[in-house]
This record gives sequence, structure tokens and C-alpha cells, in this order.
Amino acid sequence: MHCSVYKSPRREYLYLYLKEEAALEDIPTELARVFGEPQFVIDLELSPQRPLAQEDVEQVIRNLEDQGFHLQMPPGEDKGDLL
Repeated sequence: MHCSVYKSPRREYLYLYLKEEAALEDIPTELARVFGEPQFVIDLELSPQRPLAQEDVEQVIRNLEDQGFHLQMPPGEDKGDLL
């Protein structure tokens, strides 16, 4: 699965993975407000055979399929701390 990764200018180590067909305008309004103006990092081809350094690649793929995006939180934080 192809995706694009963006980083938040407001919070270090906060990343947003977007499914290839998804647009930045498709993410929830509250998330967009807190995340800030996304800064492009990289395009990735995700596969269960290629692990990610900080995230479970299978969970990322599931989130991309289900909601069109995946949010990678800074170490030690959860999504409740953000929203």
C-alpha cells in the first residue's frame, strides 16, 4: 500500500500517514487544527514484510484502509493527549 508521511510543525515526533487517494482535507477538522500545516516527509510503500521503526506496519495499513490516515504519536503519548 502506498502512502505519504507528513510531520507536524507544532509537535516533535508527531506524524500523519495518508493513504495515496486521501487528501489532507479529508482528515478530521480537530486533528487538522491541532496538527498544524503538514510538512511532507516521504512517500512509502507499506508492506507487512517491511517493518517500520516506530509503528506496527500492519496497524498502520489497517488504519489507512479503515479511515484513510494513521497518526503516529510522540513516544510516551497517546491520542487522548492530543485531542
